[in-house]
Amino acid sequence: MCDLIRYSEIYKEIIKLQPEETLQLVMNAENEDEQEFYQLIGNYLLQKKQKQVIEMNLF
Repeated sequence: MCDLIRYSEIYKEIIKLQPEETLQLVMNAENEDEQEFYQLIGNYLLQKKQKQVIEMNLF
């Protein structure tokens, strides 16, 4: 069974990432799989931010 508390803490750290931090992670990834993983996280965070902006009628 997975450690739910551990993964919850990881999630809480990941959602704090800034765009420049995800870019740095992508650029310093050890391999293509890791690079793709960080790109997916960056895209997810960007989509969340876009959704918030739209909901607040700022766009």
